[in-house]
Amino acid sequence: MANTPSKPSVKILHKGIPFACLLLSIIFSSCKHKQPKIYKSSCDDGIVFKRVSFTQLIDSIQKYDHQYIEVYGTYVEGDEESALVNDSTFVNHSNDHAIWINFSQDCPLYLTGTHQGLFEFNDGKFTQINNKKITIRGKIDVRHKGHLGSYRGSMDRVSFVGL
Repeated sequence: MANTPSKPSVKILHKGIPFACLLLSIIFSSCKHKQPKIYKSSCDDGIVFKRVSFTQLIDSIQKYDHQYIEVYGTYVEGDEESALVNDSTFVNHSNDHAIWINFSQDCPLYLTGTHQGLFEFNDGKFTQINNKKITIRGKIDVRHKGHLGSYRGSMDRVSFVGL
């Protein structure tokens, strides 16, 4: 004789499904999405920035000379280093495949809606951007190639950093 489930256990199972869905929705709604931090400067207000992929910028940098662009990559800083490299781990990250980033006091960057600067000491520490993926806007200059002239070009007038 086969053992078949009784009707009361089936009713409990059907009542448990809505409870499980409610529980999962509460758990997932409690997860907070991290809002990006946007640091902006007003030094280039009114300028339209051309969005360019990092690979396209490196491959055709002459085409973007003296143009205002927006690009996404990984920021790397250190001794005598302030560069943007491709965010992919499978590409060349040497200096000749990187852009020197020339931050300037002429274009101070502030967290949107605050007076907190990107390079200011705040809450007991500095904003950490080393090895972070960022979106950055600025003006490309192919003649100036950064520290020891070893980079593909440089980005001046940085007026936007999105972390």
